[in-house]
Amino acid sequence: MPGAVRTVMGVGLARNRYLLLTAAVLPLVAGLGLLVAGQDRAAFFAFVAGTVPVLAVLVFDIARALGEGRFGLDLLAALSMATALAFGEPLAGNVVALMYASGQQLERFAEGRARREMTALVARAPRSALLREGDTLREVPIGALKGGDLIVVRQGDTIPADGRIRGGPAVLDQSSLTGEANPVRLDEGEEAPSGAVNVGGAFDVHVLRPADESTYAAIVRLVEAAAASRAPMARLADRYALAFLVVSLALALGAAVLSGDPRRALAVLVVATPCPLILAVPVALMAGLSRAARRGVLVKSGGALEKLAAVRALVIDKTGTLTHGQAQLQEIRTAPGFDADEVLRLAAGLDQASGHVVAAALVKAAKARGLALSAPDGVAEEGGAGVTGRVEGREVAVGGSAFVAARARGVLAAGDLVAGDLVAVDPAAVDPASLRAGLPAASAVVAVAIDGRFAGLLILADRVRDDAGAMVRALRAGGVDHIALASGDRAEAVEALGRSLGLDSWAGDLQPGDKVSYVTDAHARLAAGTVMMVGDGVNDAPALAAADVGVALGARGAAASAEVADVVLLVDRLDRLGEAMAIARRALAIARQSVVAGIALSLMGMVAAAFGFLEPVAGALFQEAIDVAVILNALRVLIPGPGEG
Repeated sequence: MPGAVRTVMGVGLARNRYLLLTAAVLPLVAGLGLLVAGQDRAAFFAFVAGTVPVLAVLVFDIARALGEGRFGLDLLAALSMATALAFGEPLAGNVVALMYASGQQLERFAEGRARREMTALVARAPRSALLREGDTLREVPIGALKGGDLIVVRQGDTIPADGRIRGGPAVLDQSSLTGEANPVRLDEGEEAPSGAVNVGGAFDVHVLRPADESTYAAIVRLVEAAAASRAPMARLADRYALAFLVVSLALALGAAVLSGDPRRALAVLVVATPCPLILAVPVALMAGLSRAARRGVLVKSGGALEKLAAVRALVIDKTGTLTHGQAQLQEIRTAPGFDADEVLRLAAGLDQASGHVVAAALVKAAKARGLALSAPDGVAEEGGAGVTGRVEGREVAVGGSAFVAARARGVLAAGDLVAGDLVAVDPAAVDPASLRAGLPAASAVVAVAIDGRFAGLLILADRVRDDAGAMVRALRAGGVDHIALASGDRAEAVEALGRSLGLDSWAGDLQPGDKVSYVTDAHARLAAGTVMMVGDGVNDAPALAAADVGVALGARGAAASAEVADVVLLVDRLDRLGEAMAIARRALAIARQSVVAGIALSLMGMVAAAFGFLEPVAGALFQEAIDVAVILNALRVLIPGPGEG
């Protein structure tokens, strides 16, 4: 069945697909009525009137498509209608015209149903914003927003641009961004992402960046690109269409010559008119894209969906991907004479003056324990090394082991290293292997000195995502043979995580360029066909681009990684990746199943018509039944299958 008729200037019927269907239906109904009344000649002209307008639109559309270098099986529909008129069989031509027009309606319905989740995401995009200008409010297009503007977000509004909450707190529905079903409360000054919906009272947002550079705008652009893409499988179907056309014409000509009955050729062409080959593939793939979007996975194109189904090896980043990317305090080890809460309270008090991510983690941990933090003074920070200053009149040093060791007395000797006790923090004082003994594979070990005395170690770790194990199991079940961990983190931390998750290989201390090499070598090293890379952040973008399938974790991550990736996880859940692969495999399987079954039935019908067992009208009805079955089968992709959640 041909693609949707586009708007054609000067051809009124093509301006509205319903008019095309009406142009075929009304004359057919009138003609059948005239036949019953015995008005055969009038019925003849009624059927001609139901065929010619549709044929004219179709010929115009074919000519334009050929001019654009596109080819399809619309030509068979035109040939069958023209042949029916030439052979004095206008009823058959009118039935083909009806099948063509109604088939377009069916195809439009199927594609609309398949695109529903994707188009819904685009439809929710805000078009305007309420700008606060002094004491007045003015509605402006979101394209006019710029950094520094103050906008009002009313209840039910979608935040149009990334910004900070003013006049909060705000209660937001972020399900379209994070997959979190429960509303989230954000306080004054916290950043609110565009695309979140206000489900509480009105508040103001201080715009951080223009709307077209914000989170939701990027998602919408990705969705629109995915909806407009064509998969390699769909392009392959076009090439098969040429072969099918040749076979159809040869069979029609052979039937007419061998039987001496030109109506046999018409019957063959009528059966061959719409082709399941060009119906099943786009509908099934679009349904797969929509189904994945519903589960929070944006697959950018049909081609990416096909590659996702073929993945056999995975290379995955650690920090921010398998882990949350936020260090959390795991353990406090203190020297004799120091209390754990006191060490943490003074260290966090000093770290309030630091912008380091580890410092923020210590402050957060202290507040979580209900510790009151005093403001520091006399603060001096050496970037990447540590911080010194006074807290409550006491001299405090917080930082790396060497930094603190240079400012502390009483550093333990190697002989004092006992399991469960404080380890030495001066790397020169102990054997490195002894220093690591008894420590977890932490993302950071922070040393603390108080009043010139070594006070303790604060051990932080980047917590593994709860769904990391489920993701690994789902990928294994889905046919991924090799899962490798590639990270810039410490080699021992990477190894510990790789072993705990049962991965096949791992590599640590990698720079961004090393990750690219790791991915590009994966085909030979892992003996796999299609390799997928999963990561987040700017440093992962080159590796994502180098992989057969690049997956960026989280639309709110680095824009660079989301732009170069083939797949973007819109929800903060790793297990959805396994679901997306299951959806992709099922979508392709159903597409192929529909093509094989549809073509087989069409060929059977064509052979039956060639031998005179199918009259032209009956053949058209038979083919339409095949088309309906093919489309309904392709729409099964929208129904959750095994492993899809």
